Amino acid sequence: MVEIKTDASLEMMREAGRVVAEALGAARAAAAVGVGLRELDAAARAVLDKAGARSPFLGYQPSFAPSPFPAVICASVNDALVHGIPDDYRLCDGDLVSVDCGAELDGWTGDAAISFVVGTPRPADLELIAATQRALDAGIAAATVGHRLGDISHAISTVARDARCGMPTDFGGHGIGRRMHEDPHVANWGRPGRGFALRHGLTLAVEPMLMAGGRNEYRTDADGWTLRTIDGSRAAHIEHTIAITEDGPRILTLP
Repeated sequence: MVEIKTDASLEMMREAGRVVAEALGAARAAAAVGVGLRELDAAARAVLDKAGARSPFLGYQPSFAPSPFPAVICASVNDALVHGIPDDYRLCDGDLVSVDCGAELDGWTGDAAISFVVGTPRPADLELIAATQRALDAGIAAATVGHRLGDISHAISTVARDARCGMPTDFGGHGIGRRMHEDPHVANWGRPGRGFALRHGLTLAVEPMLMAGGRNEYRTDADGWTLRTIDGSRAAHIEHTIAITEDGPRILTLP
């Protein structure tokens, strides 16, 4: 069931979103050549703890996962698309890193992701990140009262196609509010004018995931969580929690 939030609820979600933005900023600031992924998780965890927020990632176990998620961030490196588990891997010069984080504060949730390069970037990686950001921006711009979910999906997929990037067809964004994952599903592929009508108070996590190789297929690591591009090409993932309002889309996970 889709829950439409009150304006007061949106303000509560904005506070959770601020915590998410700060946690992502801390993880990015900690990222450097030689730093382990667990250290990025620790940096984000410290922000959540200071804010009195709970991680909706830690201990989360959806139906596809063989075990509960063991961290407060997903840290996906190079050909890892999403859901990477922070482990003992130490970052190398030129690594492309995607960090996804959520926070639950006073019963309301925020969810966002960033992608960046550690050390010396490859031009192709910067282009991939820029294309992913353009896809997110296009999806958010389409998130207006009177449009439909398919308009968001179509805007994202148009940018991906123009950039000749692939995207997984069975993973995308989602409703969000009291829980991290709520209805409706927000596909990254779709046709305009289709799907749920966008209304004031609808809150969504919009999250394009682009794969540089142009293919839509992925594989799952032995950990049952990490998704990787099937061809070994690099991937990027950028996400914001937004609210549909009469004044236009409002991003709730900005700093």
